[in-house]
Amino acid sequence: MSSRVMTDPIAEVSPRSLARIAATLYLLTILTGVFAQGFVAARLIVPGDAAATAAGILAQKSLYQLGFTVYLVEMALQIAMTSLFYDLLKPVSRPVSLLAAFLGLAGCAIKTLSRVFYLAPLFVLEGSPYLNVFSAEQRQALALLFLKVNDQGAGIALALFGFAALLKGYLILRSTFLPRILGVLSVVAGVCLLGYLSPPLGNRMFPVIAVIGLVGSLAQIGWLLIKGVDEERWKQQATAAAASLWR
Repeated sequence: MSSRVMTDPIAEVSPRSLARIAATLYLLTILTGVFAQGFVAARLIVPGDAAATAAGILAQKSLYQLGFTVYLVEMALQIAMTSLFYDLLKPVSRPVSLLAAFLGLAGCAIKTLSRVFYLAPLFVLEGSPYLNVFSAEQRQALALLFLKVNDQGAGIALALFGFAALLKGYLILRSTFLPRILGVLSVVAGVCLLGYLSPPLGNRMFPVIAVIGLVGSLAQIGWLLIKGVDEERWKQQATAAAASLWR
């Protein structure tokens, strides 16, 4: 099989367009996550206070349910973004890019599953007859427990995203079509996210992790939206990779 056959599917979408679409999805992923976490969950959930959390959720059930919907949209966007970054970085090393994508998608799967526990408090707190065996205080405590499980699941996902970010940074550093500083920022963000391998450590470091991660993410998004990639070098690296694979 010739290298031309291998690169034709890639050529259907230009590398620069691919980069800009990925960056747009990346930006939307951040915005939806900030909305769901910062403007819904943080507004209604009071850490350590089961009664106040239950009251907030029941008083604004529609807003709480909207938060769940936005969380799902966030994950759909992140899955699409991860797939596009695989294609974008594949010319550097297909196995490494594939591994980064698998780790990212595994994180998305775990984070999506954890959102079931975000939704569970609604069923517990609405007081269906079969829950009458529990007192109101017990239902409130159970709701808060579900929310803590949701947070732990999200933390596990962040650790996997950390591994993916490390590999992504490595690929950018080895690429000829993106600036190395973006790779450095991705590696630093990945190392910080690995703090969630120990959830208590990750939670304590969260403000630092959030700032470093946001800086690196916005740098990548800005570069890819404005500059994109060096198409000529991308195609050269893709052709060289295909030639070495089929030689």
